[in-house]
Amino acid sequence: MKAIIQPSNISGSIIAPASKSLMQRACAASLLKKGKTIIKNFGISDDDETALNIIQNLGAKVERKEQEIIIDSNGFTTNQLIKNSTINCNESGLCLRMFTPIIALYNQEITVDGRGSLLKRPINFITELLQQLNVNYQTKNDSLPLKINGGFTPKDIEVDASISSQLLTGLLFSYAAYFENNPSFLINNSSVTIKVNSLKSKPYIDLTLQVTKDFGLPLPENKSYEYFIFSNKSIQQNKSTIINYSIEADWSSISFLLVAGAIAGNISIKNIQQNSFQADRKIIEVLKRCGANILLENNNVIISKSILQPFEFDATDCPDLFPPLVALAAYCNGASIIKGVHRLTYKESNRTNSLQEEFLKMGVTISVENDTMKIVGGNILYGAEINTHQDHRIAMACAVAALQANGNTIIHHCEVVQKSYPNFFEHLKQLQANIYFE
Repeated sequence: MKAIIQPSNISGSIIAPASKSLMQRACAASLLKKGKTIIKNFGISDDDETALNIIQNLGAKVERKEQEIIIDSNGFTTNQLIKNSTINCNESGLCLRMFTPIIALYNQEITVDGRGSLLKRPINFITELLQQLNVNYQTKNDSLPLKINGGFTPKDIEVDASISSQLLTGLLFSYAAYFENNPSFLINNSSVTIKVNSLKSKPYIDLTLQVTKDFGLPLPENKSYEYFIFSNKSIQQNKSTIINYSIEADWSSISFLLVAGAIAGNISIKNIQQNSFQADRKIIEVLKRCGANILLENNNVIISKSILQPFEFDATDCPDLFPPLVALAAYCNGASIIKGVHRLTYKESNRTNSLQEEFLKMGVTISVENDTMKIVGGNILYGAEINTHQDHRIAMACAVAALQANGNTIIHHCEVVQKSYPNFFEHLKQLQANIYFE
Protein backbone atom coordinates (compact mmCIF):
# COMPACT_ATOMS: atom_id res chain seq x y z
CA MET A 1 0.00 0.00 0.00
CA LYS A 2 1.10 3.56 -0.74
CA ALA A 3 0.49 6.70 1.32
CA ILE A 4 0.47 9.92 -0.68
CA ILE A 5 1.23 12.96 1.46
CA GLN A 6 0.50 16.46 0.18
CA PRO A 7 2.05 19.57 1.75
CA SER A 8 0.05 20.24 4.91
CA ASN A 9 -0.28 22.43 7.96
CA ILE A 10 -1.56 20.38 10.87
CA SER A 11 -3.67 21.21 13.92
CA GLY A 12 -5.72 19.51 16.61
CA SER A 13 -5.04 17.03 19.42
CA ILE A 14 -4.19 13.35 19.71
CA ILE A 15 -4.17 10.91 22.63
CA ALA A 16 -0.70 9.38 22.72
CA PRO A 17 -0.38 5.68 21.80
CA ALA A 18 0.73 3.11 24.37
CA SER A 19 4.41 2.34 24.90
CA LYS A 20 5.64 -0.69 22.95
CA SER A 21 8.65 -1.07 25.27
CA LEU A 22 6.48 -1.13 28.38
CA MET A 23 3.77 -3.31 26.87
CA GLN A 24 6.23 -6.05 25.95
CA ARG A 25 7.94 -5.89 29.35
CA ALA A 26 4.56 -6.06 31.07
CA CYS A 27 3.72 -9.16 29.03
CA ALA A 28 6.94 -10.85 30.17
CA ALA A 29 6.34 -9.89 33.81
CA SER A 30 2.73 -11.11 33.57
CA LEU A 31 3.97 -14.50 32.43
CA LEU A 32 6.54 -14.77 35.23
CA LYS A 33 4.32 -13.51 38.08
CA LYS A 34 1.90 -16.11 39.39
CA GLY A 35 -1.66 -14.79 39.42
CA LYS A 36 -3.73 -12.38 37.35
CA THR A 37 -2.58 -9.24 35.59
CA ILE A 38 -5.03 -6.67 34.23
CA ILE A 39 -3.41 -4.46 31.60
CA LYS A 40 -5.13 -1.22 30.63
CA ASN A 41 -4.25 1.25 27.87
CA PHE A 42 -2.65 -1.74 26.15
CA GLY A 43 -0.65 -1.56 22.92
CA ILE A 44 -1.98 -2.82 19.59
CA SER A 45 1.17 -2.87 17.45
CA ASP A 46 2.48 -5.99 15.71
CA ASP A 47 5.29 -6.24 18.27
CA ASP A 48 2.78 -6.04 21.13
CA GLU A 49 0.73 -8.83 19.56
CA THR A 50 3.89 -10.90 19.17
CA ALA A 51 4.66 -10.57 22.89
CA LEU A 52 1.11 -11.63 23.80
CA ASN A 53 1.33 -14.67 21.51
CA ILE A 54 4.68 -15.66 23.01
CA ILE A 55 3.43 -15.65 26.60
CA GLN A 56 0.39 -17.70 25.55
CA ASN A 57 2.71 -20.28 23.98
CA LEU A 58 4.71 -20.30 27.22
CA GLY A 59 1.64 -21.12 29.29
CA ALA A 60 -0.19 -17.88 30.14
CA LYS A 61 -3.90 -17.46 29.42
CA VAL A 62 -4.78 -14.21 27.66
CA GLU A 63 -8.30 -12.76 27.58
CA ARG A 64 -8.80 -9.70 25.41
CA LYS A 65 -11.53 -7.22 26.25
CA GLU A 66 -12.37 -3.84 24.78
CA GLN A 67 -10.73 -1.79 27.55
CA GLU A 68 -8.29 -4.27 29.08
CA ILE A 69 -6.31 -7.46 28.64
CA ILE A 70 -6.45 -10.07 31.41
CA ILE A 71 -3.48 -12.43 31.75
CA ASP A 72 -3.58 -15.49 34.02
CA SER A 73 -0.33 -17.29 34.70
CA ASN A 74 1.00 -19.98 37.00
CA GLY A 75 4.37 -18.24 36.89
CA PHE A 76 7.54 -20.06 35.95
CA THR A 77 8.15 -23.55 37.29
CA THR A 78 11.31 -25.51 36.54
CA ASN A 79 9.68 -28.57 34.96
CA GLN A 80 6.79 -26.78 33.28
CA LEU A 81 6.02 -28.11 29.81
CA ILE A 82 4.75 -25.76 27.11
CA LYS A 83 2.32 -26.60 24.32
CA ASN A 84 4.10 -25.10 21.32
CA SER A 85 7.76 -25.99 20.95
CA THR A 86 8.37 -23.14 18.46
CA ILE A 87 8.28 -19.54 19.67
CA ASN A 88 7.99 -17.00 16.85
CA CYS A 89 9.31 -13.52 17.57
CA ASN A 90 8.24 -12.31 14.11
CA GLU A 91 10.21 -9.08 13.52
CA SER A 92 10.52 -7.99 17.15
CA GLY A 93 14.14 -7.59 18.25
CA LEU A 94 13.02 -6.90 21.83
CA CYS A 95 10.97 -10.10 21.96
CA LEU A 96 13.92 -12.12 20.65
CA ARG A 97 16.42 -10.70 23.12
CA MET A 98 14.08 -10.47 26.10
CA PHE A 99 12.33 -13.84 25.84
CA THR A 100 15.31 -16.01 24.82
CA PRO A 101 16.88 -16.01 28.33
CA ILE A 102 13.41 -16.70 29.75
CA ILE A 103 12.89 -19.59 27.30
CA ALA A 104 16.30 -20.97 28.35
CA LEU A 105 14.85 -21.54 31.84
CA TYR A 106 12.45 -24.21 30.54
CA ASN A 107 13.71 -27.76 30.83
CA GLN A 108 12.73 -28.84 27.33
CA GLU A 109 13.66 -28.26 23.70
CA ILE A 110 12.23 -25.01 22.29
CA THR A 111 12.95 -23.36 18.95
CA VAL A 112 13.08 -19.57 18.72
CA ASP A 113 12.31 -18.26 15.25
CA GLY A 114 11.35 -15.04 13.49
CA ARG A 115 10.67 -13.57 10.08
CA GLY A 116 11.71 -10.73 7.81
CA SER A 117 14.57 -8.56 8.98
CA LEU A 118 14.94 -10.49 12.24
CA LEU A 119 16.27 -13.48 10.31
CA LYS A 120 19.17 -11.32 9.10
CA ARG A 121 20.24 -10.02 12.49
CA PRO A 122 23.26 -11.71 14.09
CA ILE A 123 22.60 -13.53 17.34
CA ASN A 124 26.17 -14.35 18.35
CA PHE A 125 25.89 -12.27 21.54
CA ILE A 126 22.80 -14.33 22.48
CA THR A 127 24.55 -17.65 21.89
CA GLU A 128 27.58 -16.42 23.85
CA LEU A 129 25.26 -15.82 26.80
CA LEU A 130 23.73 -19.30 26.44
CA GLN A 131 27.22 -20.79 26.50
CA GLN A 132 27.98 -19.01 29.78
CA LEU A 133 24.73 -20.39 31.23
CA ASN A 134 25.69 -23.93 30.09
CA VAL A 135 22.58 -24.08 27.91
CA ASN A 136 22.68 -26.41 24.91
CA TYR A 137 21.66 -24.80 21.63
CA GLN A 138 21.82 -25.25 17.87
CA THR A 139 21.90 -22.61 15.14
CA LYS A 140 23.35 -22.04 11.69
CA ASN A 141 25.64 -19.11 10.94
CA ASP A 142 24.65 -17.32 14.16
CA SER A 143 21.15 -16.52 12.94
CA LEU A 144 17.61 -17.75 13.54
CA PRO A 145 16.14 -20.28 13.99
CA LEU A 146 17.75 -21.02 17.36
CA LYS A 147 17.03 -24.36 19.02
CA ILE A 148 17.45 -24.29 22.81
CA ASN A 149 17.50 -27.18 25.28
CA GLY A 150 17.43 -25.26 28.53
CA GLY A 151 16.88 -25.58 32.24
CA PHE A 152 19.72 -23.42 33.57
CA THR A 153 20.33 -22.35 37.16
CA PRO A 154 21.34 -18.70 37.71
CA LYS A 155 25.00 -18.10 38.48
CA ASP A 156 27.51 -15.27 38.50
CA ILE A 157 27.83 -14.15 34.91
CA GLU A 158 29.38 -11.45 32.73
CA VAL A 159 27.34 -9.85 29.93
CA ASP A 160 28.42 -7.71 27.00
CA ALA A 161 25.74 -5.02 26.52
CA SER A 162 27.60 -2.95 23.95
CA ILE A 163 25.16 -3.81 21.12
CA SER A 164 21.89 -3.65 23.02
CA SER A 165 20.50 -3.58 26.56
CA GLN A 166 17.62 -5.86 25.56
CA LEU A 167 19.44 -9.12 26.26
CA LEU A 168 20.27 -7.83 29.75
CA THR A 169 16.55 -7.11 30.22
CA GLY A 170 15.81 -10.75 29.39
CA LEU A 171 18.51 -12.00 31.74
CA LEU A 172 17.21 -9.84 34.60
CA PHE A 173 13.70 -11.17 34.03
CA SER A 174 14.87 -14.79 33.82
CA TYR A 175 16.88 -14.56 37.05
CA ALA A 176 13.93 -12.85 38.75
CA ALA A 177 11.59 -15.62 37.56
CA TYR A 178 13.87 -18.35 38.89
CA PHE A 179 14.28 -16.69 42.29
CA GLU A 180 10.54 -15.99 42.50
CA ASN A 181 9.94 -19.73 42.15
CA ASN A 182 13.01 -20.76 44.20
CA PRO A 183 13.48 -18.16 46.97
CA SER A 184 15.45 -20.68 49.03
CA PHE A 185 18.25 -20.41 46.46
CA LEU A 186 19.02 -16.90 47.69
CA ILE A 187 18.85 -18.06 51.30
CA ASN A 188 21.39 -20.82 50.73
CA ASN A 189 23.63 -18.65 48.54
CA SER A 190 24.82 -15.24 49.65
CA SER A 191 24.20 -13.59 46.27
CA VAL A 192 24.28 -13.97 42.49
CA THR A 193 25.84 -11.21 40.40
CA ILE A 194 25.40 -10.14 36.79
CA LYS A 195 28.43 -8.13 35.69
CA VAL A 196 27.71 -5.83 32.74
CA ASN A 197 30.23 -4.48 30.24
CA SER A 198 29.66 -1.40 28.05
CA LEU A 199 25.97 -0.98 28.78
CA LYS A 200 24.03 1.03 26.20
CA SER A 201 20.56 2.50 26.68
CA LYS A 202 20.63 2.67 30.47
CA PRO A 203 17.13 4.23 30.60
CA TYR A 204 15.70 1.00 29.16
CA ILE A 205 17.22 -0.96 32.04
CA ASP A 206 15.61 1.53 34.41
CA LEU A 207 12.34 0.68 32.66
CA THR A 208 12.94 -3.05 33.17
CA LEU A 209 13.75 -2.60 36.85
CA GLN A 210 10.65 -0.46 37.35
CA VAL A 211 8.42 -3.13 35.79
CA THR A 212 10.14 -5.79 37.94
CA LYS A 213 9.38 -3.70 41.02
CA ASP A 214 5.78 -2.97 39.98
CA PHE A 215 5.07 -6.69 39.56
CA GLY A 216 6.69 -7.65 42.86
CA LEU A 217 9.32 -9.89 41.26
CA PRO A 218 12.77 -10.26 42.87
CA LEU A 219 14.59 -6.96 42.33
CA PRO A 220 18.39 -6.85 42.05
CA GLU A 221 20.55 -4.16 43.57
CA ASN A 222 21.86 -1.89 40.83
CA LYS A 223 25.52 -0.99 41.37
CA SER A 224 26.14 1.86 38.91
CA TYR A 225 24.84 -0.28 36.01
CA GLU A 226 28.01 -2.38 36.24
CA TYR A 227 26.77 -5.02 38.68
CA PHE A 228 23.24 -6.28 39.32
CA ILE A 229 23.20 -8.30 42.54
CA PHE A 230 20.42 -10.68 43.57
CA SER A 231 20.36 -11.52 47.28
CA ASN A 232 17.89 -12.06 50.14
CA LYS A 233 17.14 -8.35 49.91
CA SER A 234 15.87 -8.87 46.36
CA ILE A 235 12.73 -10.70 47.52
CA GLN A 236 9.91 -8.15 47.58
CA GLN A 237 7.02 -8.17 50.01
CA ASN A 238 4.45 -7.58 47.27
CA LYS A 239 2.75 -10.98 47.08
CA SER A 240 -0.47 -9.74 45.46
CA THR A 241 -2.02 -12.27 43.09
CA ILE A 242 -3.75 -9.50 41.11
CA ILE A 243 -1.69 -6.82 39.38
CA ASN A 244 -3.42 -3.81 37.83
CA TYR A 245 -1.09 -2.23 35.30
CA SER A 246 -1.66 0.67 32.93
CA ILE A 247 0.73 1.12 30.00
CA GLU A 248 2.04 4.66 29.76
CA ALA A 249 2.37 6.62 26.51
CA ASP A 250 5.08 5.77 23.99
CA TRP A 251 7.71 8.49 23.71
CA SER A 252 9.20 6.76 20.64
CA SER A 253 5.94 7.28 18.74
CA ILE A 254 5.23 10.68 20.29
CA SER A 255 8.57 11.96 18.98
CA PHE A 256 7.33 11.80 15.38
CA LEU A 257 4.20 13.78 16.21
CA LEU A 258 6.17 16.36 18.15
CA VAL A 259 8.52 16.91 15.20
CA ALA A 260 5.49 17.18 12.92
CA GLY A 261 4.10 19.90 15.17
CA ALA A 262 7.43 21.76 15.27
CA ILE A 263 7.71 21.94 11.49
CA ALA A 264 4.10 22.01 10.30
CA GLY A 265 1.49 23.06 12.80
CA ASN A 266 -0.10 23.68 16.14
CA ILE A 267 -0.98 20.45 17.92
CA SER A 268 -1.37 18.95 21.37
CA ILE A 269 -0.59 15.42 22.49
CA LYS A 270 -2.49 14.18 25.52
CA ASN A 271 -1.97 11.55 28.20
CA ILE A 272 1.83 11.52 28.40
CA GLN A 273 4.07 10.91 31.41
CA GLN A 274 6.78 13.54 31.65
CA ASN A 275 8.65 11.64 34.40
CA SER A 276 8.84 8.45 32.34
CA PHE A 277 11.92 6.22 32.40
CA GLN A 278 11.69 5.91 28.60
CA ALA A 279 14.87 7.09 26.91
CA ASP A 280 13.05 8.79 24.05
CA ARG A 281 11.50 11.40 26.32
CA LYS A 282 14.72 13.31 25.55
CA ILE A 283 13.03 14.50 22.36
CA ILE A 284 11.68 17.34 24.51
CA GLU A 285 15.22 18.39 25.38
CA VAL A 286 16.21 18.53 21.71
CA LEU A 287 13.10 20.45 20.66
CA LYS A 288 13.76 23.06 23.32
CA ARG A 289 17.40 23.26 22.27
CA CYS A 290 16.49 24.05 18.66
CA GLY A 291 13.98 26.73 19.63
CA ALA A 292 10.66 24.95 19.12
CA ASN A 293 7.50 26.55 20.52
CA ILE A 294 6.67 23.89 23.09
CA LEU A 295 4.63 23.92 26.29
CA LEU A 296 4.37 21.06 28.80
CA GLU A 297 1.14 21.32 30.75
CA ASN A 298 0.10 18.59 33.19
CA ASN A 299 0.01 15.43 31.04
CA ASN A 300 -0.18 17.29 27.74
CA VAL A 301 2.37 18.70 25.31
CA ILE A 302 1.47 21.61 23.03
CA ILE A 303 3.81 22.38 20.13
CA SER A 304 3.60 24.70 17.13
CA LYS A 305 5.59 25.63 14.05
CA SER A 306 8.56 27.89 14.59
CA ILE A 307 11.91 28.94 13.13
CA LEU A 308 14.30 26.17 14.12
CA GLN A 309 18.02 26.32 14.85
CA PRO A 310 20.50 23.46 14.37
CA PHE A 311 21.27 21.23 17.32
CA GLU A 312 23.79 18.73 18.62
CA PHE A 313 22.65 15.60 20.45
CA ASP A 314 24.09 12.27 21.58
CA ALA A 315 21.53 9.57 20.77
CA THR A 316 23.66 6.62 21.94
CA ASP A 317 21.17 5.76 24.70
CA CYS A 318 18.11 6.49 22.57
CA PRO A 319 18.89 5.38 18.98
CA ASP A 320 15.22 5.22 17.99
CA LEU A 321 15.26 9.02 18.05
CA PHE A 322 17.57 9.16 15.03
CA PRO A 323 14.78 9.03 12.38
CA PRO A 324 12.55 11.77 13.86
CA LEU A 325 15.62 13.88 14.68
CA VAL A 326 16.78 13.66 11.06
CA ALA A 327 13.35 14.95 9.97
CA LEU A 328 13.66 17.75 12.53
CA ALA A 329 17.21 18.61 11.44
CA ALA A 330 16.04 18.89 7.83
CA TYR A 331 14.04 21.98 8.86
CA CYS A 332 16.71 23.57 11.08
CA ASN A 333 18.65 26.48 9.59
CA GLY A 334 22.13 24.96 9.47
CA ALA A 335 24.01 21.73 10.17
CA SER A 336 22.82 19.53 13.03
CA ILE A 337 24.97 16.82 14.63
CA ILE A 338 23.71 13.52 16.06
CA LYS A 339 26.10 11.10 17.75
CA GLY A 340 25.70 7.35 18.26
CA VAL A 341 25.56 6.15 14.65
CA HIS A 342 26.90 2.70 15.62
CA ARG A 343 23.52 1.95 17.23
CA LEU A 344 21.75 2.07 13.83
CA THR A 345 23.20 -0.97 12.07
CA TYR A 346 21.09 -3.82 13.47
CA LYS A 347 17.59 -2.38 13.24
CA GLU A 348 14.78 -3.25 10.84
CA SER A 349 17.13 -1.79 8.25
CA ASN A 350 20.62 -0.36 8.41
CA ARG A 351 19.20 3.02 9.38
CA THR A 352 22.34 4.96 8.58
CA ASN A 353 22.08 3.92 4.94
CA SER A 354 18.28 4.13 4.81
CA LEU A 355 18.15 7.66 6.21
CA GLN A 356 20.89 8.87 3.88
CA GLU A 357 19.26 7.33 0.81
CA GLU A 358 15.68 8.45 1.39
CA PHE A 359 16.35 11.96 2.67
CA LEU A 360 18.71 12.60 -0.23
CA LYS A 361 15.70 12.05 -2.51
CA MET A 362 14.02 14.91 -0.65
CA GLY A 363 17.03 17.19 -1.01
CA VAL A 364 18.64 16.70 2.40
CA THR A 365 22.35 15.91 2.60
CA ILE A 366 23.41 13.53 5.39
CA SER A 367 27.05 12.67 5.96
CA VAL A 368 28.57 10.24 8.44
CA GLU A 369 32.04 10.30 9.93
CA ASN A 370 33.02 7.76 12.57
CA ASP A 371 30.12 7.75 15.05
CA THR A 372 28.64 11.11 14.05
CA MET A 373 25.87 12.01 11.61
CA LYS A 374 25.70 15.52 10.11
CA ILE A 375 22.44 16.76 8.59
CA VAL A 376 22.40 19.98 6.57
CA GLY A 377 18.99 21.58 6.94
CA GLY A 378 17.20 24.78 6.08
CA ASN A 379 16.91 24.21 2.33
CA ILE A 380 13.75 23.44 0.39
CA LEU A 381 12.62 19.83 0.70
CA TYR A 382 11.05 18.12 -2.30
CA GLY A 383 8.37 15.49 -2.54
CA ALA A 384 9.76 12.11 -3.50
CA GLU A 385 8.98 8.41 -3.81
CA ILE A 386 10.16 6.80 -0.59
CA ASN A 387 11.33 3.24 -0.12
CA THR A 388 10.68 2.34 3.53
CA HIS A 389 13.28 -0.47 3.50
CA GLN A 390 10.59 -2.37 5.45
CA ASP A 391 11.45 -0.11 8.41
CA HIS A 392 8.59 1.50 10.31
CA ARG A 393 10.66 4.41 11.60
CA ILE A 394 11.96 5.30 8.13
CA ALA A 395 8.35 5.44 6.90
CA MET A 396 7.30 7.74 9.75
CA ALA A 397 10.36 10.01 9.51
CA CYS A 398 9.86 10.60 5.78
CA ALA A 399 6.12 11.11 6.24
CA VAL A 400 6.76 13.83 8.82
CA ALA A 401 9.38 15.51 6.61
CA ALA A 402 6.90 15.41 3.71
CA LEU A 403 4.44 17.69 5.50
CA GLN A 404 6.28 20.85 4.40
CA ALA A 405 7.98 19.52 1.27
CA ASN A 406 7.50 21.06 -2.14
CA GLY A 407 5.20 18.58 -3.92
CA ASN A 408 3.66 15.25 -3.05
CA THR A 409 5.54 12.44 -1.31
CA ILE A 410 4.69 8.78 -1.88
CA ILE A 411 5.53 6.35 0.93
CA HIS A 412 5.66 2.84 -0.53
CA HIS A 413 4.74 -0.06 1.78
CA CYS A 414 3.40 2.38 4.37
CA GLU A 415 1.80 -0.55 6.22
CA VAL A 416 5.16 -1.21 7.90
CA VAL A 417 4.09 1.24 10.64
CA GLN A 418 1.95 -1.61 12.00
CA LYS A 419 5.09 -2.83 13.74
CA SER A 420 5.08 -0.04 16.31
CA TYR A 421 2.43 2.62 15.61
CA PRO A 422 -0.52 1.21 13.63
CA ASN A 423 -2.52 4.46 13.91
CA PHE A 424 0.30 6.74 12.74
CA PHE A 425 -1.18 7.78 9.39
CA GLU A 426 -4.70 7.85 10.84
CA HIS A 427 -3.49 10.21 13.57
CA LEU A 428 -1.79 12.49 11.03
CA LYS A 429 -5.06 12.63 9.11
CA GLN A 430 -6.92 13.50 12.33
CA LEU A 431 -4.45 16.39 12.66
CA GLN A 432 -5.62 17.64 9.25
CA ALA A 433 -2.69 16.32 7.21
CA ASN A 434 -3.57 15.79 3.54
CA ILE A 435 -3.01 12.05 3.13
CA TYR A 436 -4.68 9.46 0.92
CA PHE A 437 -3.88 5.86 0.10
CA GLU A 438 -3.55 3.66 -2.96
